[in-house]
Amino acid sequence: MSDNWYQIENADEIPSPALLVYPERIRENIRNMVELTGDSARLRPHVKTHKMAEVIKLQVAAGIVKFKCATIAELEMCASAGGKDLLLAYQPVGPNVGRMVELCRKFPDVKFAAAVDRESVVRTLSEAFSEAGVTLGLMIDLDVGMHRTGIEPGPNAFELYRLISVMPGVEARGLHAYDGHNHTPDLEQRTKEFNEYMVPVRKLRDDLEAAGLSVPCVVASGTPTFPLHAAAGDVECSPGTTLFMDFGYGDKFPDVPCQHAAALMVRVVSKPGDDLLCMDLGYKAVAAENPHPRVKIFDLPVSEFTNQSEEHLVARSERAGEYNVGDVLYGIPRHICPTVAHYAEAVVVENGRAVGRWEVTARNRKISI
Repeated sequence: MSDNWYQIENADEIPSPALLVYPERIRENIRNMVELTGDSARLRPHVKTHKMAEVIKLQVAAGIVKFKCATIAELEMCASAGGKDLLLAYQPVGPNVGRMVELCRKFPDVKFAAAVDRESVVRTLSEAFSEAGVTLGLMIDLDVGMHRTGIEPGPNAFELYRLISVMPGVEARGLHAYDGHNHTPDLEQRTKEFNEYMVPVRKLRDDLEAAGLSVPCVVASGTPTFPLHAAAGDVECSPGTTLFMDFGYGDKFPDVPCQHAAALMVRVVSKPGDDLLCMDLGYKAVAAENPHPRVKIFDLPVSEFTNQSEEHLVARSERAGEYNVGDVLYGIPRHICPTVAHYAEAVVVENGRAVGRWEVTARNRKISI
């Protein structure tokens, strides 16, 4: 992090705190993702990291048309930006069932699917979509160790898939096996765990196909396991952080071939002590769910972050005396995905200058549907 790719010549024109994005670095990350999988058709990147239509368009230009989403707003944004095959990695429940129906009607040329793990949800979706005269793809959401959503790959998952295959209004589209629990820094151990929990997933796929049931795809992979799934070659890979990268993953997983493509620009707003700098980088400007350091400041050695509130972050540094109130600093967040959601727009940086804005469209839970 010693080079100054992140700096912008016209920083005095940009209010802080600001989220900066670097399109050429994003394009390079996309190129690396395609190269790692060997085929853009094997990619289904997660949209939750960036939530921006312009980033979808950069991926579509590279031949990527399949995406995974966390919200219906993300689905709508992707469909509007050129996505053609979209997966909601949540079970639609409550009013979201009707919203999914509306999406299918609004974008008839787009294939929509949702991950499910309960018979009651399948039956609700079947009734709603058959009454509406449209079809929703369904993927069985498999719990491979994260214990957040999903069903264990085995007989119950087999029967649920069989049910989907005969219900009206829905269509069996495959399996979803998110392995976000596997973020072991040691590559050998990470690979060992990966090999273990993918065995029952592959067995389930094979058993379904042996029973005459079509399994068009298996969607798997977060960023830490992306290289493993890419090398295995038998799934659609769905990393998200790879588009922007952050230091939380960047430092832990050097085997993931992606670079930082987003940064934060902040200013010193006060100097409460000889070795203290207060920056305008509070909870509302950088993801705060992790312990400090929540941001890594370029070119500023920080011994500790002493205080953070809604709009302020105080850092202790032996070099605090080199900075004045109003000076600009840049940093990389530990967790980029929720950090992006703090911003209504991102500042676009090209050739060292801020040249425009990209709306963070899907930070809102609703766009039009």
